[in-house]
Amino acid sequence: MHASLDEIERYIIKRVKEIRESKGISQTSLSLSIGKSTSFISDIEAPSKRAKFNVIHLNLIAKALGCSPKDFWPDNPILEKKYDFIKELKAKK
Repeated sequence: MHASLDEIERYIIKRVKEIRESKGISQTSLSLSIGKSTSFISDIEAPSKRAKFNVIHLNLIAKALGCSPKDFWPDNPILEKKYDFIKELKAKK
């Protein structure tokens, strides 16, 4: 995964790869199963490329892998230093 990707993007790519590999599914098979080119998944998993998944891809991949899209996401937000400016909002009562 390319260094320019945010940590959350790298995390999701890694989780998709882990689940794909645990089921013995090749990059090409997964790419074709979601209607993409044979190199779609390999381009995303390649360290030299900036390619990444979008939410629709993740939904289709979850269907193809027989899991939930939630399986690709962390339990808590992953924030990098560049996002330190974000403050948690409290609900008004």
